[in-house]
Amino acid sequence: MNITLTLIPRGYLFLCRLASSLQPAVLLFFRLPWGYELYKNGAGKLKNHADIVDFFTSLGIPLPDLNAWFVGGLECFGGLAIVFGLCSRPVSLMLAVNMTVAYLAVKDDRSLFLNMFASTDAFDAFTKADPFFYWLMAIVILAFGPGQISLDKLLAVTAFKRFQVPKSAD
Repeated sequence: MNITLTLIPRGYLFLCRLASSLQPAVLLFFRLPWGYELYKNGAGKLKNHADIVDFFTSLGIPLPDLNAWFVGGLECFGGLAIVFGLCSRPVSLMLAVNMTVAYLAVKDDRSLFLNMFASTDAFDAFTKADPFFYWLMAIVILAFGPGQISLDKLLAVTAFKRFQVPKSAD
């Protein structure tokens, strides 16, 4: 057998294993700064509550006082949860919804969100809007989880081990 035909699949499989071994570090690398930025934004919203209420009122968001507390708390404490990798998927789901509302609540951002696939310029503008990075990271952590270096993983192999869903008998 040709040695090239043997080396190509072996090289490819080696590359796949090597790249897969980077997943925990890569997820941690993205999770830490994103969670910290969320924490800072949320803490700022809680500290400047009256300004956030005024902003939410100007956008026509219902119950602006309650929503300002909720969004500030979600970003502040949810950001800390993301940093530690605790309850990452439920928190990421709430943050993805929060960032979607952030896009839809502001008129200019709403048009970016609703027309993101209209053209390459529209998509570029969509990705440059303030909520984009937070929205993207929420979806990434929702889909992939926090990774191996997280409290979620520690809880999964210790306290929650007895709650694992049994494997099907396929």
